[in-house]
Amino acid sequence: MATGEDGSVEVLIRVRMSAHDAHYGGDLVDGARVLGLFGDVATELLIRHDGDEGLFVAYDLVEFKAPVHAGDYIEARGRITRAGSTSRTMEFTAHKVIEARPELSPSAADVLAEPLLVVRARGTCVTPRASQRGAAQGDGANEATPRR
Repeated sequence: MATGEDGSVEVLIRVRMSAHDAHYGGDLVDGARVLGLFGDVATELLIRHDGDEGLFVAYDLVEFKAPVHAGDYIEARGRITRAGSTSRTMEFTAHKVIEARPELSPSAADVLAEPLLVVRARGTCVTPRASQRGAAQGDGANEATPRR
């Protein structure tokens, strides 16, 4: 977890894509796998913000920018960009930070000099008012008292 320049909380997950994640020829990973990572990021953001996992309602933007292959390391990041009384708008990015190099050897990989944007998305989550427990000021940790 990090805090952005605007004071917003940012969540980061780093995962290695495995052979199990590869769905297409050439060890290409299904884009839905990265969207699943965004769901995990959203869940953590909601827990930090509301003290509850909430529900992912919809994506209104998904852009697949570059391929992801088995053996690649992906960093999925997200942050809440708008918070209504129950809805939370979130923006997500996924960057490839290590790239598998199977053409060199089965276990070869390169750390990328610059992370490569592979997926960008925006979506909305909802935490029902009755499930919200609020967030403590400053540290992003949730309180155990109900929000009124």
